[in-house]
Amino acid sequence: MLQTKREQVISHIRFLREELREMHLGIKEDDLFPEPGELRGLMTQLEALLELLEGNTKIQSNSEAA
Repeated sequence: MLQTKREQVISHIRFLREELREMHLGIKEDDLFPEPGELRGLMTQLEALLELLEGNTKIQSNSEAA
């Protein structure tokens, strides 16, 4: 199960990095800012990643307390 969460985190990070790279290039080369919906989508992805990581942290801290 731990490996599955790790793979999920890695997948999320790779996706977010690629999306942010594309946005950065668009701003840098074309002076085009991303659509608000794109930014909201990335924020949702970041929140999902944070929840996944916090859930994992809570499990680890509970087992450490025992």
